[in-house]
Formats: sequence, structure tokens, C-alpha cells
Amino acid sequence: MADTRFELCLAQVLKHEGGYVDHPSDPGGATNMGITRKTLARWRNVSPWWELPKSAVQQLTRAEAARIYRAGYWNLCRAGDLPPGIDLALFDYAVNSGPDRAIRALQSVLGVVVDGLVGPLTIGAAARADAGAVVNAICDRRLGFLRALSTFPVFGRGWTSRVAAIRAAALSAAPRTSSSPSGDTTMDILSGYKTYIVAALMLLSGIAQMLGFDIPAMEGSSAGSLMLEALAILFLRRGLKGDIGKA
Repeated sequence: MADTRFELCLAQVLKHEGGYVDHPSDPGGATNMGITRKTLARWRNVSPWWELPKSAVQQLTRAEAARIYRAGYWNLCRAGDLPPGIDLALFDYAVNSGPDRAIRALQSVLGVVVDGLVGPLTIGAAARADAGAVVNAICDRRLGFLRALSTFPVFGRGWTSRVAAIRAAALSAAPRTSSSPSGDTTMDILSGYKTYIVAALMLLSGIAQMLGFDIPAMEGSSAGSLMLEALAILFLRRGLKGDIGKA
């Protein structure tokens, strides 16, 4: 599943990265499939980076680009441990603006410690969260960051379109959160051992009243009604539990 998600997410990223470009206003310089000259030089252990010729960037293969994306972005962000949808939103943000910024945005959205490192707490919080809501929040933060950049007037239209497309693809992949029916509230109230304790107390109070004992806390309730209500609670609790188990 993780490999499948990586390939699907990489395909989305490459849709927007395109082929070789060397825009004078782009601080990344010579770039191919989103891999900058500096990134490729670091990957190939070329130092200083400018000793790597631009022709090496032009000749970059998709297979090598995929290895760079997996090691330097996907694995670094631990996107494979995140729910579908969140993985893509984080991955593309990391590719576009750097893993550290993307991870910190995710952690801020999830309300966990913001340290730029994806660990068990971040992964657990992402698993419990509404994936669609997280995707929207990440994309909103990403757009806010991009709009503040001095190069937004030059690249803003493309960036905005990219974020919109990634948002749509991520939301499409995100797990659907089932809406809770009104009966679920009753199940929450009538759940666990507390239900049985309350029902048992009502049943015992009803029996005690039949035997002639006064129960101040149950004043105003007849023995018969107490016993019937107790039995009703027990049957309702059992029935709801059985229905949920079959769902």
C-alpha cells in the first residue's frame, strides 16, 4: 500500500513539476521534474554544487528523480505512515517548499509539538484526525505562505492552481468520515458498566419499595415503574450493543 501511495502521489507531483526549466526568477535555478541543480548535486555528492553542470539536470531520468523524491521527501516526511490524502498534501508541500516547513505546518494543524520531525505522536494524531479537514488546513496554510513570497506575482497563478489540484486529489483520496446517526448519542449515554450499575440500582430500589422500604432518592417513583425502567435500560443497552456489533 505504501509503495502504491508513493507512486500515485509522485504522479501527482510530476504533473505540476514538468520537465527541464531554468527560469531566471526561480531561486532554484536549473530544475528538471522538480529536482533542482543543488538537490541533484547533493544527491550525487557533488560539492560545491555548481560543479554539477546544468546538462546533468537536463539528462536526469525519471527513475533517479523518483529515488530522490522517495529518500529526500517521502521517507523524510514519513508520508507512507500517514492516511491517504494527508500523505499527498504533505508530500507535495515538502517538494514545493521544503520538508521542514511542510512537516511543521502539519504538526501545527494536528496540535502536536512542532519540531519538524514526524514521529509516533504526529502519526498517531494524523490517524485520529479528520483527514479531509487536515488536508484543507494544510493547503490553506501553504497558500498563505506562498502569497507572502516576493515571487508570488511571477509564479502565483501556477502555485495557486497547483495547490487547488493537490487539494482536490488529496480530498478524493482521504478516508470518508461517517456521519454519526442520532442513535449514537443514546449509545454513548447507555454504554459501559455504568449502565448496568444504574439499572441495577433502579431494580433494587423497586424491589425494596415492594418489600416496604422507603428509598428517599427514588421518592415519587413507584416500585413497578422503577423495575420496568430498569429492565428497559438493560434491554435497550443489549439491543444497541448487538446492532452495533453487526454493523
